[in-house]
Amino acid sequence: MRTIKKIHRAAYSPIADLITYSPLPSRTLEQVDPFLFLNHHGPQKYRPHNNGLPFGPHPHRGMETVTFILEGDIMHKDSGGHESVITAGGVQWMTAGRGLIHAEVSSSEFKQTGGDLEILQLWVNLPARLKMTEPRYIGLQKEDIPSLTLDEGKVTVNLISGEWQGQKAAFETLSDVTLNTIFFRPGGEISIGVPASHNVFFYVIRGQLTVNGQVVEALNLAEFNHDGDALRIQAGPDSVLLFGHAQPFNEPVVAQGPFVMNTEAEIHQAYDDYRRGKFGQWQH
Repeated sequence: MRTIKKIHRAAYSPIADLITYSPLPSRTLEQVDPFLFLNHHGPQKYRPHNNGLPFGPHPHRGMETVTFILEGDIMHKDSGGHESVITAGGVQWMTAGRGLIHAEVSSSEFKQTGGDLEILQLWVNLPARLKMTEPRYIGLQKEDIPSLTLDEGKVTVNLISGEWQGQKAAFETLSDVTLNTIFFRPGGEISIGVPASHNVFFYVIRGQLTVNGQVVEALNLAEFNHDGDALRIQAGPDSVLLFGHAQPFNEPVVAQGPFVMNTEAEIHQAYDDYRRGKFGQWQH
């Protein structure tokens, strides 16, 4: 059974009127290689005639963004010509690769009518060999994401990437990254096997979970030691977990703003390429 090294509390860092918790990076944890960054927006209720999400056009290079829509919606548009509105239960996976510009805002319907909103965005690093890969975007609605029901209906596992007990997940990924959102009813319990060499990503979105005998509250990220290959997770109340694991890349990470590369020189090149229009043109 893996032991917890440390539990890290998410910092409260609102963006304008958007409630935001930031568990990674924090003052106590830089990354969970290859997981680099997590913002947890909401939960909150928007009034009718609101401004919605504030993430207008901005560039990325060298990493991937995975966006989980728990409540509300998100309208995606990018310089590769992709556009979509993904609603509650859906997930977006964007590979920035060599570079693109994207915007993430609320749909006109959400801005008009308002409603509940809760969205998480995770940044996953790309290995050096894939930093300059061709950009791509896939948005899937809730019904497109396979799920498993376990423990007599008390646990639902959404299969985002990787596989679970031989069942393939929704997204084919460039690197071997497993990601799941797991919903627990009170008392729900599961056991998960994770290769001892993998880093575990374990963020409690709602509720309270006990993992290998240690309690992790909502808005906390648990950092694990590499001393076992099994996790046993039990829920107290209704709980939601963002769970992942992957083989660490063990490569230098140089991150500046929206770019994640391996050297300072590559960061300077990214800014230069962006200024020269090499990330594509933004169509209003």
